[in-house]
Amino acid sequence: MKILALNCGSSTLKFQLIEIDSEAAAPARGRRLAGGIVERIGARAAFDFAVEHGEPLRRSAAVADHAEATRHVLDWLASTELLAPSGLEAVGHRVVHGGDLFVEPTLVDDEVLAAVEALTDLAPLHNAPSLNAIRAARALLGPGVPMVATFDTAFHRTLPERASLYAIPLDLADKHRIRRYGFHGLAHRYMTERYAAITSTPVEQVKLVTLQLGNGCSATAVEGGRSIDTSMGFTPLEGLMMGTRSGDVDPSLAGFLARREAVDVADAEGWLNTRSGLLGVSGRSSDMRELLEAEARGDARAALAVTMFCYRVRKYMGAYLAALGGANAVVFGGGIGENAPSVRARACAGMDWCGLTLDQGRNTRIVGSEGRISTDDSRVQAYVIPVDEEGVIAHDVVRCLRRQRG
Repeated sequence: MKILALNCGSSTLKFQLIEIDSEAAAPARGRRLAGGIVERIGARAAFDFAVEHGEPLRRSAAVADHAEATRHVLDWLASTELLAPSGLEAVGHRVVHGGDLFVEPTLVDDEVLAAVEALTDLAPLHNAPSLNAIRAARALLGPGVPMVATFDTAFHRTLPERASLYAIPLDLADKHRIRRYGFHGLAHRYMTERYAAITSTPVEQVKLVTLQLGNGCSATAVEGGRSIDTSMGFTPLEGLMMGTRSGDVDPSLAGFLARREAVDVADAEGWLNTRSGLLGVSGRSSDMRELLEAEARGDARAALAVTMFCYRVRKYMGAYLAALGGANAVVFGGGIGENAPSVRARACAGMDWCGLTLDQGRNTRIVGSEGRISTDDSRVQAYVIPVDEEGVIAHDVVRCLRRQRG
């Protein structure tokens, strides 16, 4: 069956058209027929689409929102004739926040859409784009093509109470469903399952610190293949320093800024989400590539932003290695984790105390590819595993549809 996996970020839409044998005993990884990305949605968007073994299509156009981006993707796929003869058989959507309502891939109907929309306040940069894409796909493809939502929060449903609860009055937490939900679950799950596969380790025996480092960043402690702690919490703002998000700050900061700047708390929270992190510290960019180049030219604020970023990654690595009592490996994924050897090296500097030592040559060579970057005798290994969220989405679509068929 041909499945379209749609993966909405705050200003991007990534997609893959994947052909999977739905009758296999377990869903295989599938054949990638086409894929691409729409970037900078909301401004002059950039398209980068490609079919298997074909020349890429690169162009720019005005794209107002994720609904319009979805239409461009579907129109382009129709023009390739890849959907013939049977057409598109299902669409899978990554949804960031499923709250405590959605803990497994779910067939989308009007009730599900309303429930996801009710969670938008908890992930304002991400749930709304996913909803736009789902509604557009439903409208364009009609009721005959099932839509399946798979949730980033689902992988973290195994957090024990010591990690999932905040130290606030429990009656308030219960009343408002306040807990640490965790995010980037598809990415952390993929890194966990892929590490198990490439090292021939049963997933039930895997102990890892997985690091999803991109515009959004998170760390997860994995024990027995299950998430036992993670850096993002009630919303995707908590935890590591990110492209535009502050990560961990004093909880009183939003209120303090609101009072001092005479704005609503929502405005101050917006600053922490969209004007902070690498962008806020550097004063120039949220893009690690640009900041590394600026640092090399002597830009002190860019250097400070990179240093803070790497320090906070190292701090979470150390904390989770302690929580796990040691680990098989640390795994790097995401745009920064996969493509910035210098960031990986700086994050791992001084980790000899726990037996983590990078091999400089391996680390430098592995950019955008999979492999081990630690020395042979490192007690805690380090790997780079490029994340394939779209593959996970497609796998979950097959699993959900099988469950629906009984």
